[in-house]
Amino acid sequence: MQLVEPQFQEVARHVDQVKLVYETLDPTTDVYDKRRSRFEQLAATLQLDSSPVAQHMARVMTSFAPGLFCGGDQADLPLDNLELERSFRLPKGHERRIHGHAHAGVRIVQQGATLLLALDAHNRHPSPFSAAELMAYFNAPEPAVLQESRHRRTIMRMARSTKNRPKLLAELEERYRKACLEGYRGRHA
Repeated sequence: MQLVEPQFQEVARHVDQVKLVYETLDPTTDVYDKRRSRFEQLAATLQLDSSPVAQHMARVMTSFAPGLFCGGDQADLPLDNLELERSFRLPKGHERRIHGHAHAGVRIVQQGATLLLALDAHNRHPSPFSAAELMAYFNAPEPAVLQESRHRRTIMRMARSTKNRPKLLAELEERYRKACLEGYRGRHA
């Protein structure tokens, strides 16, 4: 039993360090600037510690630091990366339940600008939508970001296909040639 006691003491010390890290991340403990400076000081202190666990914690803290304090004290923005990930969990879960797959797939990434709003609508709207409420969106244009994303996906799928790749290269070369000719005519007109 005496051989295990030093290990327990070491683990208890690391638990205390993890608690200190958590306090710097908890927005209820203090304002943004003070929490961030405490976080940076704690990372520096852990870096000087001889324990490999403490040094690993310091490396992880340093690598996560830029995203952990995004948004500052503003209430309408995610307070940290974890809150941002939690906001995406519900739509992804809904997408998995719709299709019966374990993974939500790339659809949320490619069509996320419009899809997340639709998948998350039931959380913000307590009752089913009426026809009158939905009519406002009947002829709504697709966002330019989504159109560009779809276009990039089409090009990348063609580029991966050995059958369609020569056709894609010919189209791209023709677009480049036309752009060069128009530029040449514009300068020499």
